Amino acid sequence: MADILRALDEKRAAARLGGGKRRIEAQHARGKLTARERVELLLDPGSFEEWDMFVEHRSSEFGMAEQKVPGDGVVTGYGMVNDRLVFVFSQDFTVFGGSLSEAHAEKICKIMDQAMQVGAPVIGLNDSGGARIQDGVASLAGYAEVFERNVLASGVIPQVSLIMGPCAGGAVYSPAMTDFIFMVKDSSYMFVTGPDVVKTVTHETVTHEELGGAVTHTTRSGVADLAFDNDVEALIELRRFIDFLPGSNRAGARVRPFWDPRDRREPSLDTLVPANPNKPYDMKELILKVVDDGDFFELQPNFAGNIIIGFARIEGATIGIVANQPMVLAGCLDIDSARKAARFVRFCDCFNVPIVTFVDVPGFLPGTAQEYGAIIKHGAKLLFAFAEATVPKVTLITRKAYGGAYDVMSSKHLRGDVNFAWPSAEIAVMGPQGAVEIIFRADLGDKAKIAARAEEYREKFANPFVAAGRGFIDDVIEPAATRPRLARALHMLRGKELQNPWKKHDNIPL
Repeated sequence: MADILRALDEKRAAARLGGGKRRIEAQHARGKLTARERVELLLDPGSFEEWDMFVEHRSSEFGMAEQKVPGDGVVTGYGMVNDRLVFVFSQDFTVFGGSLSEAHAEKICKIMDQAMQVGAPVIGLNDSGGARIQDGVASLAGYAEVFERNVLASGVIPQVSLIMGPCAGGAVYSPAMTDFIFMVKDSSYMFVTGPDVVKTVTHETVTHEELGGAVTHTTRSGVADLAFDNDVEALIELRRFIDFLPGSNRAGARVRPFWDPRDRREPSLDTLVPANPNKPYDMKELILKVVDDGDFFELQPNFAGNIIIGFARIEGATIGIVANQPMVLAGCLDIDSARKAARFVRFCDCFNVPIVTFVDVPGFLPGTAQEYGAIIKHGAKLLFAFAEATVPKVTLITRKAYGGAYDVMSSKHLRGDVNFAWPSAEIAVMGPQGAVEIIFRADLGDKAKIAARAEEYREKFANPFVAAGRGFIDDVIEPAATRPRLARALHMLRGKELQNPWKKHDNIPL
């Protein structure tokens, strides 16, 4: 038995060595951790249970029969993050460049199947050169098997991708179907076709970083949610992020102990909204002052900044936040902001996370670029997402809520459960100036008369009391009392049950 155990230890040591010391040193020289180091840093110490350590590829072409490495380029298993069960796969770039073979894909599929059965998130640490050419069509079949699991797991368990190296060709589609994508600056990239192919086909000269780097995807394309400076920061922030998520669609997010008083008032909010309706203010200040301990995990902060999304807690329970940002484009809704918020709202609805919406929206962004880019369809995505959501929905209008954008932003008419407004709220078809210029077009030559009409319109319609008089606003509240009023509403809604009509699935306007 001693000899058998010694042989087992030797096999495990060989598997843990991956592609060997030379390749591990090369990985470190690039400023990157190895696949196993990443797993160790992500999971609670001593909690990792590895599966399929001894799996090897089955290819015999191009001399591959003599090049077999235990584990075949991916480390898989399960463990704990802050005492919460998660499944993880970590691709090993030191073994065949982390390329995906049939066996490599089978390992990933196995943990995804198990995660769906037990109800736990799946985290993918991606660092792969793509399909393994020597495996031929078998590697393509392996990718398709993973894609199928991504689709089946969508809305069942949270799926998070952390891109920590190259991710090209078919390899990008698995992360694209997961719920959240994080990247590492200067060492990770995603694209369907690389710079060489782009240059050949379109004659454009572009670097890897410009084409699909972390900055590109978190500022221009919106493909990724966040970019971190290095592997260590990315993994530590991922641990923090996982704490906000539920394990599955059958269980809510864990309620953490909290010490921030439920009835805490914030007098500074009484002066947050400027007297001048055209002057901006930072909506993040409101968010940070009403959530537990000012702890807000913002997603996509550098993309479509006119809307804010992210997770926070009130009374220890996770909430999703959607908020217009007056500091960017005056808080107007446009194509990018609608897409960004719609996907987030749908995630929250999938996983029973209550949604709190802060509204200051003057309307949809006008212009030919928006119309030609299909703002009608894209804006409808956000409308659709809020309307179909059955989770608790609490809305607060701080200032402007004009036109169709008022409807879209989780209004009472889209089954908003509790809708509040501050006294500074202006709820109307459009702003006073635009309204009077249409209604009193004959008076346009008389600036004094138009100004008087605009003030009259503001007093009669651009306030929260007309909407409150119809029951579209449940209460007009003091800004300082925002946290206690939100907390009470969310507490009341914890037992909410609402079912949409039976359907195979909906047909969101893609």
